[in-house]
Amino acid sequence: MRLAILETGQPPAEVIERFGDYPSMFRTLFGREAYAYQTFDVAAGQYPEQIADFPAYVITGSSAGVYDPLPWIAPLMDFLRQAKGQAAMVGVCFGHQVMAEAFGGKVIKSPKGWGVGLHSYDVREGRPWMDAAPRIAVPASHQDQVVDLPPGARVVASSDFTPFGMLAYDEAKAVSIQLHPEFQPDYAKALIETRRGTRYTDEQADAAIATYDAPDDRARLGAWIQDFLKRTAG
Repeated sequence: MRLAILETGQPPAEVIERFGDYPSMFRTLFGREAYAYQTFDVAAGQYPEQIADFPAYVITGSSAGVYDPLPWIAPLMDFLRQAKGQAAMVGVCFGHQVMAEAFGGKVIKSPKGWGVGLHSYDVREGRPWMDAAPRIAVPASHQDQVVDLPPGARVVASSDFTPFGMLAYDEAKAVSIQLHPEFQPDYAKALIETRRGTRYTDEQADAAIATYDAPDDRARLGAWIQDFLKRTAG
């Protein structure tokens, strides 16, 4: 299957050489030979010539907010609206947020502050592409949140901190999640260190890093996404 990765940002310069960019993290999560991957830097205006050129799309995370006055965000939302129902779509973190905003929801910088570290979501409503796990624990790194559901979206998994954490748009052939299954624990910890003393206090950074002593469900969530793509995109 051909899989387009819409790249909406990059890791900090301090860690990108060691851990790679976001598209490479997804290739590692899914398997480097699992798909015929192609990356499009949407911040630079890169898009497939036709939506139908790819049966499936992944929209990555970004340090940007959907409300930021950046010239590439509105064209991305236009593309997502055009692709809705035409191809399978998976949004992660910023991808989750920009899909929600494009499809009629609302995203804000949350007054709850940063969600960082290994976060657990309870499964609220199972889907055929999921197994029977009652909850998942996956890296989080966000301060923005979806606060109004788009029409047609269903909450698949969530937490008290992130009530709209994982959404399914069944008729639109789309799913999105606020968490980061592509983040290996070592990368997640390195990312926290780059933000220690700026975005996070020492206490916040230490607490978030300590959560990675626990096992995570990155592989499980990655398998869910791949089963979704197989069932939806063929």
